Amino acid sequence: MLFHYHFWTPHVEETERFYVNNGFRVFQRIGKYQGDFQSFDPPLVWDDFREKDILFRIIEARKGSINVTFGYGKKSIFDHIGFLVNEKEQKLICQNAVNMNWNVDRGERRTFITTPYSFRIELQTNKDIVDSMTDNIKIEELKLESKKNGLEDDLSILFGMPVSSIKSVIGETVTIREAVIKDFSSKPLVDPNGVRILN
Repeated sequence: MLFHYHFWTPHVEETERFYVNNGFRVFQRIGKYQGDFQSFDPPLVWDDFREKDILFRIIEARKGSINVTFGYGKKSIFDHIGFLVNEKEQKLICQNAVNMNWNVDRGERRTFITTPYSFRIELQTNKDIVDSMTDNIKIEELKLESKKNGLEDDLSILFGMPVSSIKSVIGETVTIREAVIKDFSSKPLVDPNGVRILN
C-alpha cells in the first residue's frame, strides 16, 4: 500500500503549515541545533523555536494511513515514496530489485531501493508508521514526473504485479506532479513544493 512521500525543501515551515491546515498532525520534528540532533516535537510550535538556527532533518506529518515527511534542502527535491508491505512481500520485492540490478539498502526499521529514475522506494513493514490502517484517508494515486520511460513497467516487475497507484509522465525534472488523496480537500490545492493535490 502506497502511504508515503518525502521532499527536501527550503519551505519547511510553510510545508508543515500546509499539511496541518489540511487536517494532518505533526508527529515529530528532528533538527540539528548547535551541532546536535534534537527533537522539537509537539506540543512545541514554530513560535517556540523559529528564532533558533535549526536545520530540520525530518518533520513527519500524519493523517489516516498517510505519512508525509520533509526536511531542509536548498531547493525542493523529491526524494522517495513509501509502501507498507508485509515481511513476505518485502522479501520478494527485494529479490526482484536484486534481479533488476537495483541497489537494496536494508535497515532495521525500513528498506530503501534505489531506482534508475532518480528517486528511491521505501519498504516499510511497521504499521505504527501511520495513524490508522482502517481509515478511508489514503493516497490513491501519485503522478510522478521522470526523465526516462519505463517506470510503470519496472514497478510491475519490482512488485510482481501492476502498481496502479503510480502513474508517470516524462518531463524535465523528477518530482511528484499530482497526488490524489481521498478525503483531503474539496478543491485542488498545491503544496509549497509544487505537488498538486486532488481529492
